[in-house]
Amino acid sequence: MDSVLFILRDYGTLLLVGQYPNGPLGGLAVTLVLSVLGLLLAFPLGVAIALARISPFRWLRMPAAAVIYGVRGVPLLMFIFWVYFFVPVLTGRTVSGFTTMVITLVIYQAAYLAEIVRAGIEGLPGGQTEAARAVGLSYTQTMVKVVLPQALYNMVPALVSQFVSTIKETSLGYVISVNEVTFAANQINSSLMTQPFQVYFILAAIYFCLCFSLTRFARFLERRIADRREGARRMTTSSAIVASQSPVPKQAA
Repeated sequence: MDSVLFILRDYGTLLLVGQYPNGPLGGLAVTLVLSVLGLLLAFPLGVAIALARISPFRWLRMPAAAVIYGVRGVPLLMFIFWVYFFVPVLTGRTVSGFTTMVITLVIYQAAYLAEIVRAGIEGLPGGQTEAARAVGLSYTQTMVKVVLPQALYNMVPALVSQFVSTIKETSLGYVISVNEVTFAANQINSSLMTQPFQVYFILAAIYFCLCFSLTRFARFLERRIADRREGARRMTTSSAIVASQSPVPKQAA
């Protein structure tokens, strides 16, 4: 226990923010920045792929399905290496490990977010779409104004859970020298040489505390959404009962 406290005292800053402000930002801060950037940039792409996936047009559905199955069928580590070696060839210039990791997460997470969005849309009652089309809305207007707002609200817990997965996936960035928290732990272990268990125990504790907190938050959101749904259902049922029990006014003779 004393050795753990010693590591936290001497290397805690390196684990949290790297060498900042006297050097580049790193550690847990970079892990969170990578996760947030990856998820935010991947979300619009995921929505677009999901809409193409459920589109009535076959020429949109087939490429979207191919992208989803292709990306999800490749290990993330292999995908990192592909992007790391292919992007410089494509652009003709060297790309940093941080940029490589962001690009990888955007493409990789977009495939998973597309399935989350698709499930959220298909989980809505079919009457929503039918009612929107009945009042004259086009397919695009129905999706943008009626279906997506409801589906995205229901998907908030799943998005938080996906954020947790993204945080854990950033740990693979150390293989291309991205200065995130796992890379910082490796640096500390290389400096100490004799306390690998303590170093990686601290690393595991950091991931656990962060991911466990976000998981509990996701469950809290699930309960809130379920309670609001139940409240709306009860209000609708009560209104229907009151309307059915109201006396019908007599018509004047």
